[in-house]
Amino acid sequence: MKGLVVKVVGNQYTVIVDKTKQIDCVLKGKLRLQESKSTNPVVVGDWVEITLMPDGSGIIVDLYDRKNYIVRKSVNLSKQKHILAANIDCAYLVVTLLFPETNFEFIDRFLVSAEAYRVPAAIILNKCDLYKELAEQVSEFEEIYQKAGYPIFKISTITSEGIENLKKQLHNKVNLIAGNSGVGKSSIINKIEPSLNLKVQDISLVHFKGKHTTTFSQMFPLSNGGYIIDTPGIKGFSFIDIKKEELFHYFPEIFKLTAQCKYYNCTHTNEPNCAVKDGVVNGSIHEIRYRNYLSMFFDENDKHR
Repeated sequence: MKGLVVKVVGNQYTVIVDKTKQIDCVLKGKLRLQESKSTNPVVVGDWVEITLMPDGSGIIVDLYDRKNYIVRKSVNLSKQKHILAANIDCAYLVVTLLFPETNFEFIDRFLVSAEAYRVPAAIILNKCDLYKELAEQVSEFEEIYQKAGYPIFKISTITSEGIENLKKQLHNKVNLIAGNSGVGKSSIINKIEPSLNLKVQDISLVHFKGKHTTTFSQMFPLSNGGYIIDTPGIKGFSFIDIKKEELFHYFPEIFKLTAQCKYYNCTHTNEPNCAVKDGVVNGSIHEIRYRNYLSMFFDENDKHR
């Protein structure tokens, strides 16, 4: 039977078959060995083949090809990758300018990974009810990422600003919601699909950072069609299998100018007659995005291969 993986907790998998029937499954040992470079060989969003057991449980015996996935380097196992979810129509990165403040390099690392693995991405700017005194910062944020080609959805789960527009975007798609702890991922999902009633928690008043409320990825059906995937909060985002010399491919506004560089193998760091550096000067590439590109390019901790 072919099924869709909607929940993964440890070595236990929940698979939906025939759109509604949920089956608790385990993974066949051979599959686990085949995907030994990954901490999680089967993930939420995967289509799998299962064999039913007499007790009604199932064994995942095969994994269908993925069209895409979001991946990062495993936090504890540096040579392994950790996949957040697969077969995604759009990955929404939730960011906040306050309580907590999302780091720009974290944003760009997530977007680079999405580009590298062919996942369309967008940004949700949450907690807009708090930004009345930050009009300039909000405007600059929009300029940075709209210039790079990413849609931005400004919302507030307190006032419901932008929620209906966001709902329309999610219709009949598989949507991933990701971001740091405390940015309001679960609150957003509750606004979109109130019947889910996901657990939410206030941020720490000591460190102004989020506390983990979601501890595993899970996919939920949307009443108006489609799915939404809730993911645990992410602190950092390190790359795996992204070559240093190809990094600029995953910055759309940088890649667009590379054909105008004097040297075909320009790295856009210290070469003369570089169209990308000229773009930073004339404003077609935002300085923050270029600075983050350089930071990633020279980051030896990423161990690009």
